[in-house]
Amino acid sequence: MSTLTLKEAITKPVGHLSRLSAQELFALKHEAARHLTAAKAAASHLDLALNAKYADRAQLLRLQVGKDCGAVTFQDERVKVTAELPKSMDWDQAILANIAKRIAENGEDPKEFIETSYRVSEAKYNAWSTSLRTAFDPARTVNTGKASYKLVMDADAVTHRAEVSV
Repeated sequence: MSTLTLKEAITKPVGHLSRLSAQELFALKHEAARHLTAAKAAASHLDLALNAKYADRAQLLRLQVGKDCGAVTFQDERVKVTAELPKSMDWDQAILANIAKRIAENGEDPKEFIETSYRVSEAKYNAWSTSLRTAFDPARTVNTGKASYKLVMDADAVTHRAEVSV
């Protein structure tokens, strides 16, 4: 397979790597994916250990300053620890729509209290007639994400199959 190690591969220009054979790229990508999976598992396991070690202390500090989430910082021996418990909100859209309606019925502008976001399902958009889609086209922007490639070793080339997603 590849004569390059992963450590060597990251020092090579992309143009050089792009000239490697499909099998060499497959082997390097497979090795990188294996290392990434192991690193993610190790990081996740260590995060659980950090939570077990510091969650109670961090929560006590948050309570002392009157907050139930957010960041607190403390010292553990020579290590400065910042424990962050993020906050995220989910809002029931139907309830908010009813509140907005009541606000409007009382003569006030719901926009002063509630942010409204409009979305169109891509599946529905694609099912519409051309004339209907044309009316929506000025509001539609198509963005692309990061390209991905799936490499599957040909079964005839090796005795086992391996799949790697980029």
